[in-house]
Amino acid sequence: VKMPMKKPKGKELSTEQKQQNKAIASFRILIEHAIGGVKKWRIVKERFRCRKFGFDDLVMLIACGLHNFRISLKM
Repeated sequence: VKMPMKKPKGKELSTEQKQQNKAIASFRILIEHAIGGVKKWRIVKERFRCRKFGFDDLVMLIACGLHNFRISLKM
């Protein structure tokens, strides 16, 4: 996990640190959009109550596949 640099009290971030923060932010937004796209499926968004072993992984795999399929149709 890569965290952005915080501005020290009374000082400014260097240009290099600002560029690093911008790169981290641009990568982070891609991840957050992907998670949001997967969470459009109600079974992923809400509490999962099925107790069968491995079923939760299968549901997440299917939701991710559907999200990727939806993205491929938009292109």
